[in-house]
Amino acid sequence: MAKTRFTEARIKALRPRRTVRDIRDADLRGFGVRLYPTGRKCFFIHSQHEGKRVWKIVGNAASLSVEDARTKARSILAADRNGRSAALEHNLFEEVAEEVFRRYGRNWKPGTLKVNRYYLARQILPWFRGRLIADIAAADVREWFASLHDTPVAADRSMPVLSVIMTCAETYGYRPADSNPCRGIRRYRRQGRERFLSQEEIRRLGRVLEQHEGNHAIYVAIVRLLLLTGCRRREIVTLRWKEYRDGHLHLEDSKTGPRMVWLSSPARTILDQQPRTSPWVFPSTRYGKPVDVSSVGDFWRDLRSEVGLQDVRLHDLRHTYASIAVMTGENILTVGRLLGHNDPGTTLKYTHLNDDTAAAAAEAVGSLLAGARL
Repeated sequence: MAKTRFTEARIKALRPRRTVRDIRDADLRGFGVRLYPTGRKCFFIHSQHEGKRVWKIVGNAASLSVEDARTKARSILAADRNGRSAALEHNLFEEVAEEVFRRYGRNWKPGTLKVNRYYLARQILPWFRGRLIADIAAADVREWFASLHDTPVAADRSMPVLSVIMTCAETYGYRPADSNPCRGIRRYRRQGRERFLSQEEIRRLGRVLEQHEGNHAIYVAIVRLLLLTGCRRREIVTLRWKEYRDGHLHLEDSKTGPRMVWLSSPARTILDQQPRTSPWVFPSTRYGKPVDVSSVGDFWRDLRSEVGLQDVRLHDLRHTYASIAVMTGENILTVGRLLGHNDPGTTLKYTHLNDDTAAAAAEAVGSLLAGARL
């Protein structure tokens, strides 16, 4: 790690790089400055105390002079040597994060755990590595979140991961209770990716699906079931016959855990037409396993080009199912149950679809009240 004698001119001359950079002071052991890719600079101390590493922010270089920061660092280091440091000051962010993934990670499905580790490594650790978990404040999180404005999707998906780490840190005793610095920070407002098929588009899709029934019967059945059930792709592709009983699907392991899927008559007809030659409803002919998920995606990409729906993702069939349910008058809680949402807030994005219904209701209520001569 680079060392130099800190002066105001040298601190000011430091230029950011693509990664976080630490420079140590040549005069005071354990005193340094951290330079972030955004250009932010902060003074820190890094030392050993009772066999544990101590890393603590001294102050922002934009508002604290070198001499004041060095004086403050000396007093912090002296306090550590005298044993007056709080126990919370010895827990580095990356160490707590790893503990959270080890202990709390069992609550995540393997795929979710893999994705969350990716965002931890790519978006979170480069900013917070080396920081004490107890010292991270809401202002630090806001600054980190703002630095990700060019990648809003990554920012929005990283924030819940950071929030879980902070919440668990409170539970484990590494942060004061009710101190989650992620609380109240709004996600980026992005152009919605939801695409809903119109009635005409659904009819066009149906006509083209009929043309492929002879050569791609399994894929045609899967696409139809996705539209008729609102299920996620993997829930249908990996469906077992034992999960289809009493006219419903009893999924043992969906994204949100075990759940029941209510089936319409057309959906049950499709399932009843499938041959029962395997434990899987849609078996692969080569591996004795369900049909490959990616092959369904390949079929859809070719199909949507033929139908003229190049901008429609396979997942948009789920959005279409939900949108039709809302526009036919189903309430949000019912639609949430149909989709298997644990959080009603997830379903609220469909509320704008029933504006016409709400307008008609307002007109009806207004007419009734007017008739009462208010």
